[in-house]
Amino acid sequence: MSADAIAARPAPLRSDATPARSDATPVPARSDATPALGRRAAAELLGTAFLLAVVVGSGIMAERLFPESVGLALLANAVATGAGLAALILTFADLSGAHFNPAVTLVEALLGARPWREVGAYIPAQLAGAILGTWITHAIFALPVTQLSRHARGGLPLMGSEVVATFGLILVILGVARRRADAVPYAVGGYILAAYWFTPSTSFANPAVTLARALTDTFAGIRPADVPGFVLAQLVGAALAVTTTRWLRPAA
Repeated sequence: MSADAIAARPAPLRSDATPARSDATPVPARSDATPALGRRAAAELLGTAFLLAVVVGSGIMAERLFPESVGLALLANAVATGAGLAALILTFADLSGAHFNPAVTLVEALLGARPWREVGAYIPAQLAGAILGTWITHAIFALPVTQLSRHARGGLPLMGSEVVATFGLILVILGVARRRADAVPYAVGGYILAAYWFTPSTSFANPAVTLARALTDTFAGIRPADVPGFVLAQLVGAALAVTTTRWLRPAA
Protein backbone atom coordinates (compact mmCIF):
# COMPACT_ATOMS: atom_id res chain seq x y z
CA MET A 1 0.00 0.00 0.00
CA SER A 2 -0.33 0.68 0.65
CA ALA A 3 -0.60 2.19 2.32
CA ASP A 4 1.10 2.86 1.08
CA ALA A 5 -0.43 8.27 3.22
CA ILE A 6 -1.00 11.83 4.08
CA ALA A 7 -1.70 15.34 5.20
CA ALA A 8 -4.80 17.40 4.49
CA ARG A 9 -4.00 20.80 5.94
CA PRO A 10 -6.22 23.88 5.49
CA ALA A 11 -4.74 26.43 3.09
CA PRO A 12 -3.96 29.77 4.75
CA LEU A 13 -6.61 32.43 4.26
CA ARG A 14 -5.75 35.61 2.40
CA SER A 15 -6.14 38.82 4.30
CA ASP A 16 -9.12 39.73 2.11
CA ALA A 17 -10.81 36.32 2.41
CA THR A 18 -13.21 37.30 5.24
CA PRO A 19 -16.25 39.29 4.09
CA ALA A 20 -17.37 42.31 6.07
CA ARG A 21 -20.24 41.67 8.48
CA SER A 22 -23.19 43.99 8.46
CA ASP A 23 -24.60 42.86 11.80
CA ALA A 24 -23.40 42.59 15.34
CA THR A 25 -23.96 38.85 15.75
CA PRO A 26 -21.00 37.45 17.65
CA VAL A 27 -18.93 34.81 15.90
CA PRO A 28 -18.20 31.76 18.08
CA ALA A 29 -14.54 31.46 18.93
CA ARG A 30 -12.72 28.61 17.16
CA SER A 31 -9.83 26.86 18.81
CA ASP A 32 -6.75 26.53 16.58
CA ALA A 33 -4.66 24.91 19.28
CA THR A 34 -2.47 22.16 17.90
CA PRO A 35 -2.87 18.85 19.75
CA ALA A 36 0.10 17.83 21.89
CA LEU A 37 2.80 15.87 20.08
CA GLY A 38 1.94 12.73 22.01
CA ARG A 39 -1.67 12.88 20.80
CA ARG A 40 -0.57 13.52 17.24
CA ALA A 41 1.81 10.56 17.35
CA ALA A 42 -0.97 8.41 18.79
CA ALA A 43 -3.23 9.47 15.91
CA GLU A 44 -0.51 8.44 13.45
CA LEU A 45 -0.15 5.08 15.19
CA LEU A 46 -3.88 4.42 15.20
CA GLY A 47 -4.44 5.61 11.65
CA THR A 48 -1.54 3.57 10.27
CA ALA A 49 -2.75 0.50 12.17
CA PHE A 50 -6.17 0.81 10.54
CA LEU A 51 -4.56 1.40 7.15
CA LEU A 52 -2.71 -1.91 7.43
CA ALA A 53 -5.87 -3.59 8.65
CA VAL A 54 -7.55 -2.39 5.46
CA VAL A 55 -4.67 -3.42 3.18
CA VAL A 56 -3.96 -6.81 4.73
CA GLY A 57 -7.52 -7.67 5.76
CA SER A 58 -9.04 -6.86 2.38
CA GLY A 59 -6.28 -8.87 0.73
CA ILE A 60 -7.07 -11.90 2.88
CA MET A 61 -10.79 -11.57 2.28
CA ALA A 62 -10.33 -11.04 -1.45
CA GLU A 63 -8.13 -14.12 -1.78
CA ARG A 64 -10.71 -16.21 0.10
CA LEU A 65 -13.63 -14.93 -1.97
CA PHE A 66 -11.85 -15.09 -5.34
CA PRO A 67 -9.35 -17.97 -5.04
CA GLU A 68 -9.41 -18.59 -8.79
CA SER A 69 -9.05 -14.97 -9.91
CA VAL A 70 -6.05 -12.85 -8.98
CA GLY A 71 -7.55 -9.99 -10.98
CA LEU A 72 -10.75 -9.86 -8.96
CA ALA A 73 -8.80 -10.22 -5.72
CA LEU A 74 -6.57 -7.29 -6.69
CA LEU A 75 -9.59 -5.19 -7.65
CA ALA A 76 -11.24 -5.84 -4.29
CA ASN A 77 -7.98 -5.09 -2.46
CA ALA A 78 -7.48 -1.85 -4.41
CA VAL A 79 -11.02 -0.54 -3.93
CA ALA A 80 -10.97 -1.28 -0.21
CA THR A 81 -7.57 0.37 0.22
CA GLY A 82 -8.50 3.53 -1.69
CA ALA A 83 -11.80 3.94 0.14
CA GLY A 84 -10.33 3.12 3.54
CA LEU A 85 -7.44 5.51 3.06
CA ALA A 86 -9.74 8.41 2.18
CA ALA A 87 -11.87 7.71 5.26
CA LEU A 88 -8.84 7.53 7.54
CA ILE A 89 -7.40 10.80 6.23
CA LEU A 90 -10.74 12.51 6.85
CA THR A 91 -10.77 11.08 10.38
CA PHE A 92 -7.28 12.03 11.50
CA ALA A 93 -6.26 15.02 9.35
CA ASP A 94 -7.15 17.62 11.98
CA LEU A 95 -5.14 15.78 14.64
CA SER A 96 -1.85 14.80 13.01
CA GLY A 97 -2.15 15.66 9.34
CA ALA A 98 -2.95 11.99 8.63
CA HIS A 99 0.39 11.05 7.09
CA PHE A 100 0.47 7.32 7.94
CA ASN A 101 3.62 7.31 5.81
CA PRO A 102 7.24 8.14 6.74
CA ALA A 103 7.86 9.46 3.23
CA VAL A 104 5.12 12.07 3.66
CA THR A 105 6.45 13.07 7.08
CA LEU A 106 9.97 13.49 5.68
CA VAL A 107 8.65 15.56 2.77
CA GLU A 108 6.83 17.92 5.15
CA ALA A 109 10.01 18.34 7.17
CA LEU A 110 12.09 18.99 4.03
CA LEU A 111 9.63 21.65 2.92
CA GLY A 112 9.60 23.31 6.35
CA ALA A 113 5.96 22.47 7.01
CA ARG A 114 6.82 20.35 10.05
CA PRO A 115 9.68 20.70 12.59
CA TRP A 116 12.34 18.01 12.31
CA ARG A 117 11.97 17.23 16.01
CA GLU A 118 8.49 15.86 15.29
CA VAL A 119 9.80 13.41 12.70
CA GLY A 120 11.31 11.39 15.54
CA ALA A 121 7.85 10.94 17.06
CA TYR A 122 5.83 10.44 13.87
CA ILE A 123 7.91 7.79 12.10
CA PRO A 124 8.25 5.36 15.05
CA ALA A 125 4.51 5.72 15.64
CA GLN A 126 3.78 4.94 11.99
CA LEU A 127 6.06 1.88 12.01
CA ALA A 128 4.60 0.58 15.28
CA GLY A 129 1.05 1.18 14.06
CA ALA A 130 1.71 -0.65 10.80
CA ILE A 131 3.07 -3.72 12.57
CA LEU A 132 0.30 -3.66 15.17
CA GLY A 133 -2.38 -3.37 12.50
CA THR A 134 -0.95 -6.36 10.65
CA TRP A 135 -0.82 -8.51 13.77
CA ILE A 136 -4.38 -7.62 14.81
CA THR A 137 -5.62 -8.42 11.31
CA HIS A 138 -3.99 -11.86 11.46
CA ALA A 139 -5.68 -12.47 14.80
CA ILE A 140 -9.19 -11.58 13.64
CA PHE A 141 -8.79 -13.78 10.55
CA ALA A 142 -7.62 -16.69 12.74
CA LEU A 143 -4.12 -16.72 11.20
CA PRO A 144 -0.78 -17.01 13.01
CA VAL A 145 -0.08 -13.55 14.38
CA THR A 146 3.63 -13.54 13.57
CA GLN A 147 4.74 -14.67 10.13
CA LEU A 148 7.07 -13.69 7.32
CA SER A 149 6.04 -13.26 3.71
CA ARG A 150 7.31 -15.50 0.92
CA HIS A 151 5.86 -13.27 -1.83
CA ALA A 152 8.81 -12.26 -4.05
CA ARG A 153 8.65 -8.67 -5.31
CA GLY A 154 12.28 -8.05 -6.24
CA GLY A 155 14.13 -6.68 -9.25
CA LEU A 156 14.84 -3.32 -10.83
CA PRO A 157 11.50 -3.03 -12.68
CA LEU A 158 9.53 -3.27 -9.43
CA MET A 159 11.91 -0.86 -7.71
CA GLY A 160 11.36 1.54 -10.60
CA SER A 161 7.64 1.02 -10.14
CA GLU A 162 7.92 2.15 -6.53
CA VAL A 163 9.85 5.26 -7.57
CA VAL A 164 7.03 6.15 -9.97
CA ALA A 165 4.26 5.29 -7.49
CA THR A 166 5.74 7.35 -4.66
CA PHE A 167 6.68 10.23 -6.96
CA GLY A 168 3.08 10.42 -8.13
CA LEU A 169 1.64 10.15 -4.63
CA ILE A 170 3.73 13.03 -3.29
CA LEU A 171 2.97 15.16 -6.36
CA VAL A 172 -0.75 14.61 -5.80
CA ILE A 173 -0.54 15.49 -2.11
CA LEU A 174 1.54 18.64 -2.62
CA GLY A 175 -0.41 19.80 -5.65
CA VAL A 176 -3.91 19.30 -4.28
CA ALA A 177 -3.10 20.57 -0.77
CA ARG A 178 -2.04 23.97 -2.11
CA ARG A 179 -5.44 24.88 -3.54
CA ARG A 180 -7.99 22.28 -2.41
CA ALA A 181 -6.89 20.91 0.96
CA ASP A 182 -10.39 19.57 1.57
CA ALA A 183 -10.03 17.35 -1.52
CA VAL A 184 -6.76 15.68 -0.45
CA PRO A 185 -8.44 12.59 1.11
CA TYR A 186 -10.34 11.82 -2.10
CA ALA A 187 -7.38 12.62 -4.36
CA VAL A 188 -5.04 10.38 -2.39
CA GLY A 189 -7.55 7.54 -2.11
CA GLY A 190 -8.28 7.74 -5.83
CA TYR A 191 -4.61 7.87 -6.75
CA ILE A 192 -3.74 4.81 -4.67
CA LEU A 193 -6.69 2.88 -6.11
CA ALA A 194 -5.47 3.71 -9.63
CA ALA A 195 -1.82 3.05 -8.82
CA TYR A 196 -2.65 -0.49 -7.72
CA TRP A 197 -3.37 -1.04 -11.41
CA PHE A 198 -0.90 1.11 -13.34
CA THR A 199 2.20 -0.02 -11.41
CA PRO A 200 3.43 -3.64 -11.43
CA SER A 201 4.42 -3.36 -7.76
CA THR A 202 0.79 -2.44 -6.92
CA SER A 203 1.98 0.85 -5.41
CA PHE A 204 3.18 0.31 -1.85
CA ALA A 205 4.54 3.92 -1.88
CA ASN A 206 5.03 3.85 1.89
CA PRO A 207 8.01 2.55 3.92
CA ALA A 208 5.87 1.71 6.98
CA VAL A 209 3.39 -0.24 4.87
CA THR A 210 6.25 -2.02 3.12
CA LEU A 211 7.84 -3.13 6.38
CA ALA A 212 4.55 -4.36 7.81
CA ARG A 213 3.62 -6.24 4.66
CA ALA A 214 6.81 -8.25 5.02
CA LEU A 215 5.25 -9.61 8.22
CA THR A 216 2.22 -11.16 6.51
CA ASP A 217 2.39 -14.27 4.36
CA THR A 218 -0.88 -13.41 2.64
CA PHE A 219 -2.05 -11.76 -0.59
CA ALA A 220 -0.60 -8.38 0.43
CA GLY A 221 2.82 -9.66 1.51
CA ILE A 222 6.33 -8.86 0.34
CA ARG A 223 9.39 -10.99 1.00
CA PRO A 224 11.63 -9.37 3.69
CA ALA A 225 14.62 -9.52 1.35
CA ASP A 226 12.80 -7.20 -1.07
CA VAL A 227 11.91 -4.56 1.54
CA PRO A 228 15.18 -2.53 1.43
CA GLY A 229 14.94 -2.06 -2.34
CA PHE A 230 11.32 -0.93 -2.10
CA VAL A 231 12.02 1.52 0.72
CA LEU A 232 15.03 3.00 -1.09
CA ALA A 233 12.93 3.42 -4.24
CA GLN A 234 10.15 5.11 -2.27
CA LEU A 235 12.54 7.61 -0.73
CA VAL A 236 14.02 8.37 -4.14
CA GLY A 237 10.52 8.92 -5.54
CA ALA A 238 9.62 11.25 -2.67
CA ALA A 239 12.84 13.27 -3.11
CA LEU A 240 12.20 13.61 -6.85
CA ALA A 241 8.66 14.81 -6.16
CA VAL A 242 9.93 17.52 -3.79
CA THR A 243 12.49 18.69 -6.37
CA THR A 244 9.90 18.69 -9.14
CA THR A 245 7.34 20.58 -7.07
CA ARG A 246 9.90 23.26 -6.18
CA TRP A 247 10.71 23.66 -9.88
CA LEU A 248 7.09 23.70 -11.04
CA ARG A 249 5.98 26.15 -8.34
CA PRO A 250 9.05 28.23 -7.45
CA ALA A 251 7.00 31.08 -5.97
CA ALA A 252 4.55 28.90 -4.01
